[in-house]
Amino acid sequence: MADSNSFTSHFVELRTRLLNSLIFIFIAFVISYIFADHIYEFLVEPYANAVKNDQISRRLIFTALHETFIAYIKVAFFTAVFLGSPVLLIQIYKFIAPGLYKNEKKAILPYLVSTPILFLFGGLLVYYLVMPLAIKFFLSFETLGSNTSLPIQLEAKVNEYLSLIMRLIFAFGISFQLPILLNLLARIGVVNSEYLKTRRRYVIVIIFALAAILTPPDPITQVGLAIPLLLLYELSIFTVRFTERKKEKLEDA
Repeated sequence: MADSNSFTSHFVELRTRLLNSLIFIFIAFVISYIFADHIYEFLVEPYANAVKNDQISRRLIFTALHETFIAYIKVAFFTAVFLGSPVLLIQIYKFIAPGLYKNEKKAILPYLVSTPILFLFGGLLVYYLVMPLAIKFFLSFETLGSNTSLPIQLEAKVNEYLSLIMRLIFAFGISFQLPILLNLLARIGVVNSEYLKTRRRYVIVIIFALAAILTPPDPITQVGLAIPLLLLYELSIFTVRFTERKKEKLEDA
């Protein structure tokens, strides 16, 4: 009977914490929608900066009456999830923290802090490096036309552009969680530093395959995702080895 009451109380607490997170995300969504035009300008800035010196007058178009409205909804939802994810992680941590020992709390806290930081780094890489390079790459296929052919000119749609940059930010942000995933697997004994070293050649193939799946079919964004992931994989080997040495010292002591 006591176990049943304990399970019920834990379930109620989990539901409450998840509900609090959803309420925060909803409030963030409403506020984000109010300022959706400013967020839109921020997301469009990489495109604007990439084409500002072009001789051609650039613009973003929409071809359906509701397209811009839907785009603003997507922007608001994207921003709400981006801001709400750390809150959700904190609520989950508060739920499991009472059942952890002091050393376990210290061990999990760095992962809790580094998760949003790595996600942010992935998003910044897209915003300031990958997206401008990708735009320049795609614009290089434009032609001025001649007497016998029509010009090929980009008329970017609002919805398609925003969907692309938001998808890339999420793809890079989630992919940048690789060190956290590998370190957690190492802590529970699934992998170790030597295993990660010996599987490096296979990981390289897997990373480039994932980059091809998660990004548009162009070499700029694919390489832009694959190379940082390879560097993060090497960093993971180092951090896993550091954790192993620390554990060995504690066992020897």
